[in-house]
Amino acid sequence: SLPGHAKHSRLLHIHKNAPGILTKINQAFASQNINIAAQYLQTNENIGYVVIDVETDRADDAFAQLTLIDGTIKTRILH
Repeated sequence: SLPGHAKHSRLLHIHKNAPGILTKINQAFASQNINIAAQYLQTNENIGYVVIDVETDRADDAFAQLTLIDGTIKTRILH
């Protein structure tokens, strides 16, 4: 289990494992001026997932952009 971060939102992004996806995920937060506090990335040859802790209560702002990333399979706000 991942350590919790007080006052942070946690999101999950499941995607096709392809070059540039992590960059696009990070850009989704940067474009909303949201700082990433922690990330956990795991991949196999086809699928990747990243758990992202962000320093904001506005996770919805970046969530909408995450769903639009080409190769996205599923995105959720965990808390």
